[in-house]
Parts: sequence; structure tokens; C-alpha cells
Amino acid sequence: MHRHLTIAGLALILAAQATASEIASGDTLRAVYLSTNPAQAVRDAVTGEVRGASASLARELAARNRLGLELVPIQGPPDVIESVRTGRADIGFVAYEATRVGTVQFSQTYMLVRQSFLVPGGSPIARVAEIDRIGQKIGGLRNDSITLCMKRTFRQAAVIELQSVADVAQKLAGGEIDAFGANRQTLTNLSRTAERSQILPDDFFHVPQTIIVPMEKPEALAAVNAFIDEVRASGFLQDAIDRGGAIGVVMAPAGNQRYGCPG
Repeated sequence: MHRHLTIAGLALILAAQATASEIASGDTLRAVYLSTNPAQAVRDAVTGEVRGASASLARELAARNRLGLELVPIQGPPDVIESVRTGRADIGFVAYEATRVGTVQFSQTYMLVRQSFLVPGGSPIARVAEIDRIGQKIGGLRNDSITLCMKRTFRQAAVIELQSVADVAQKLAGGEIDAFGANRQTLTNLSRTAERSQILPDDFFHVPQTIIVPMEKPEALAAVNAFIDEVRASGFLQDAIDRGGAIGVVMAPAGNQRYGCPG
């Protein structure tokens, strides 16, 4: 009996090692995430701890495969993708977007992030359907999913690309932009500094969050997709989203649907 248990245990260890080698190139899982997206993860200013659904998933994936974890914040989506594409990272957390296809492999969607708009007080814009109008200037962060979508689908409003959220409140108050598009957590944060501003009640679309792996590693993609299936079914994913506390974030249902820009 002891011999059988030993063999069974050895088989589990070998299986875990095989999965680990499919995901990571060494004994540490190198994961990158988008530091400018509070829907993914945020760093506690006092403790330095990174919390959020993406951080929880990275820790769980590393733990299940008996790997160390190197979790690195990256400034923009192109940099997250480039880190994975060039092998500087094993996995990355970034939104699926049609213009990014072909650079890395995207997992199934694990969560959806609601996107809407912040408008100044007294704005005539009351709903998302009123955003794409002649003469209106709509701001969005450069290379952000919602900005890429607006540039592709808007027919009348001008899309103004911004480098950071630091001056959004001033640009809204000064009339340089008529609205600013982003995820609801970012908009909520901004509304606290943009006097009399308001967030539109409806959504433009839901951005699909995925885990990316290098193009040449289909075995890593299969392992990551299996992991997402497991954490969704076990309740871990929903718990990670709940503990992350981000506004406007929901777990994606099972299946390999592609969500994203409505255009």
C-alpha cells in the first residue's frame, strides 16, 4: 500500500512539474500586469501589497505549479504584450482587442470590465448613445481598449488621446474634452477630483480581460485555459473578484466567447 501511495504521489509531482514547465521557463512565474488599470490590480500605498483579481490569479497559478512568483507592474498595454512576446515575462494580464491579435496568444476571457464615460456637471450628454455626436470631443487614454474602440467605431465625435488621467479633470472643466471614456473604477476615482462631474448610467461595452502567453507556446495557453476553467468552477475566481473590490468588474461566464468593442 505504501509503495502504491508513493507511486501515486510521484505521478502527481511529475504532472505538476510538467505543467509548470509548460507555463514558466524557470522555477519562477514571471507575470506582468497593467499598473494603470485599477480593475486588474492596485498596489497598497502603505503596505506595498498588490491586490486585485489579476494578482490573485497570478499567485494561485504559481502556487498550484509550485513556482515562485515575480509580479511586475507595466505602464501600458503595448508594454505588457511586448514583455510576453519577447520572453521577458511568461504571462501577462491584458484585455483582448482585435488590433492586438497575432502578437501573442490570448486565453479565454476570465472577467469583464464595464466601460462608460465621465462628463462635466451640466453636460447635455445623459447616455452613451449621445456620445458620438458632431462637434463633441471625447477623451481616452492612448492605447486603452476603449480608446481603440472609439477610434474604430465613432463616426462623428473626435477622439482625443491622452497620456494619463492626471489632467482629465482640468480638461473636462476647461471644455477641452466633452467626456472621458474608461472603466468604471477609473471613472469613479476621477469623479472624486473632477468637481460636479458625473458618470453615465449605462455602459459603452465590456472589455474582456485575458491572460496572454507567447505565440510559440500553445501548451502554455492550454494550461492557462484549463486553470481558468478550474478557478471559475471552484468559485476561486469570483472570490478573487469580490476581494479585489474593483467597481464594474464581473466574472465572465464559461465558454470561449469573444467580447469587446461593439464595432
